[in-house]
Amino acid sequence: MSFLSLQNKTNLLIGTHDGVFHCDEILGCFLLKILFPEASIKRSRNAEILKTCDIVIDVGGEYDPQKHRYDHHQRTFQHTMSTLSDELVGTVRLSSAGLVYHHFGKQVLEKILDSKEEDLIKYVYKKMYVSFIKEIDGIDNGIPAHDSEPLYTIHTDLSSRVHHLYKPWYFVGDWNEDEHFHKAMDLVGGEFTDAVLRSRDISYRARDIVEKSILNRFDVHESGAIIELSTSCPWKEHFFELEEKLGITPEEVKYVLFKGDDSYRIMGVPLTRESFLGRKFLPESWRGLRNEELSRLTAIEGCIFVHANGFIGGNTTRNGVLQMAIKSLES
Repeated sequence: MSFLSLQNKTNLLIGTHDGVFHCDEILGCFLLKILFPEASIKRSRNAEILKTCDIVIDVGGEYDPQKHRYDHHQRTFQHTMSTLSDELVGTVRLSSAGLVYHHFGKQVLEKILDSKEEDLIKYVYKKMYVSFIKEIDGIDNGIPAHDSEPLYTIHTDLSSRVHHLYKPWYFVGDWNEDEHFHKAMDLVGGEFTDAVLRSRDISYRARDIVEKSILNRFDVHESGAIIELSTSCPWKEHFFELEEKLGITPEEVKYVLFKGDDSYRIMGVPLTRESFLGRKFLPESWRGLRNEELSRLTAIEGCIFVHANGFIGGNTTRNGVLQMAIKSLES
């Protein structure tokens, strides 16, 4: 049954297991309900009942997308996002959440974002896998996040908060498990939706600003080694991808300038997004100095500070911070 035929089907039935619920099938059901809001969810482990369902996730011992069966518990299942997707890279074994996201994620994002803009959907699709889905896959499959024993454990993650909705061990009396299942769907779905919207409104909107700053870098300085953001925004997550896309040599751009709340900033471009080492940080002799002492040494008016490791500095004026960048290039 194709995706289109599922859309056109009335009385669509989504099957998942009953008993203790987990974050992965909670999220999987939420994603499917975004696409098929009129669908009903049937929670059962009875094979005959599951046969009546149009989509089955996290139960049934079968992964067959042609029949819309998305279980990951069988011993033969070893898929990661890298083995199924040409777009996403991931070595974490998929849970039912990852499977549903792989097969339906883009359509879900189009619904939430109310957009079919290809670049936006591709960007959010990748970001949500890395920052949201992969964690749920890893936790559900019992894959440790560290090679060694962590110094502390986290108990406020989304999977843990779903766990808090289980029936307490001491509870006596009637317990409405389906009610708590849907409470978990509201919890997980709300966080997923918020994360999607943040990816668009905070992260993706910055991409255009960063790309324009790279393209206009020769207007800032003839070397092309200094870019200036028109608005302060998250730039590192876009910079390296755009640099590769635009065919710019990795060592070409050294500094990023932008306006802070009440002054101007210069940041050295790190070797990678997460690196504490830079392509060319501010000069050693400037590091750790502030105000008049820094201005005297650099012969640049309005200097405020240079961090002790040289990755960032500040000046009261745009011209001042630009001069800091130029002199740093020449040092």
